[in-house]
Amino acid sequence: MPKISAKDQEALDYHEFPKPGKLSVESTKSILNQKDLSLAYTPGVAIPCLEIEKNPQDAYRYTSKGNLVGVITNGTAVLGLGNIEALASKPVMEGKCVLFKSFSGLDCFDIEVDTQSVDRFCSVVMAISPTFGGINLEDIKAPECFEIERRLVEELDIPVMHDDQHGTAVISSAGIINACEVTRRKIEDLKIVVVGAGAAAISCARLYRLLGVREIYMLDSKGVIHNGRSDLNDYKREFCASGYMTHAEIFACADVVVGLSRPGTFSIEDVMSMAPEPIIFTLANPTPEIFPQEILEAREDAIVATGRSDFDNQVNNVLGFPFIFRGAMDVRAKKINNEMKLAAAHALAELARKKVPKEICELYGKDIKFGRDYIIPKPFDKRLIVEISSAVAQAAIDSGSSQIKNFDIEAYKKELSEILK
Repeated sequence: MPKISAKDQEALDYHEFPKPGKLSVESTKSILNQKDLSLAYTPGVAIPCLEIEKNPQDAYRYTSKGNLVGVITNGTAVLGLGNIEALASKPVMEGKCVLFKSFSGLDCFDIEVDTQSVDRFCSVVMAISPTFGGINLEDIKAPECFEIERRLVEELDIPVMHDDQHGTAVISSAGIINACEVTRRKIEDLKIVVVGAGAAAISCARLYRLLGVREIYMLDSKGVIHNGRSDLNDYKREFCASGYMTHAEIFACADVVVGLSRPGTFSIEDVMSMAPEPIIFTLANPTPEIFPQEILEAREDAIVATGRSDFDNQVNNVLGFPFIFRGAMDVRAKKINNEMKLAAAHALAELARKKVPKEICELYGKDIKFGRDYIIPKPFDKRLIVEISSAVAQAAIDSGSSQIKNFDIEAYKKELSEILK
């Protein structure tokens, strides 16, 4: 049996001790005497049940539904691990729940569904959906993830989002907005190359279009996606080049490359052919397509972002999903629509341009200010919950996803600022 390294053993011990796993359930009500017991369960519990039967919206008054997210997967595309199936994905889903709670105060149940059938998965999620105020789909492989999300968004009246798709899209969009600010570019003039054609890549490219980007090229494992290929699914066809183009041609004078693939799928030679002050997001995890130091040695004028916490400009989904769901659920949005995602991206970008709090600089041991090495906020910035969640909530109301009237955004921001205290 292979020897377990000290680092791996540390991870195993963390998950096993002092109690297995990373989650527990806490009661919000005390049961100290007979009266408490009669209110918490029979006969008292029948009263809110009857109220909810008469008016289903009262579930938000009398139960935890409004603050409860379902983190749901089938384990077919776990980050860095692939298709490890439902049970083996549970530590990741528990971890996602911990992030929701720590960063936005939302409670979670992790649900691992043991099926790779789209029909069965959707049926299970629809059946259990009354439990939750929102559903975060996680680590489901493409192209099935697109159909699963589409069906659930259409069928359910609570926010549903596949974070692997949209989280990366929102945070990388914020990074592109600010990289354009630093390099004095206009979004509509960008030439973007997306390396990869999976769930995150397709969703990123879609959101970049909504930002105003007009020229986007995409590469999959077989090369440039163009309209002369006969092996493309409907999702890839959205980003077909109009004619045959080579790998070298699409990188020539490109302003931005977003790597969402694996190490080695683009090269220093590609980087060297890009436009002045290239914007290079090398987001494969844990090993990026190209390491930042290699890029900067070849192109010292580059702005570089990765998916890793040990480099500047981390595109980390924790900057998105806790606050997007917080804002959406607090105004009882029926969907997380494009307007809400764009609002989150613009709010993230704007936050990075503001003065960084002293405590964040101290936490990272350096002076942090907006520029090439800081185009994306840090995950521990407590302003995130206020700025992102309020922007998403306002966008939900403005776009008609929420029916709340007389929304007081300043009062809501004050409420948000109290959540993590």
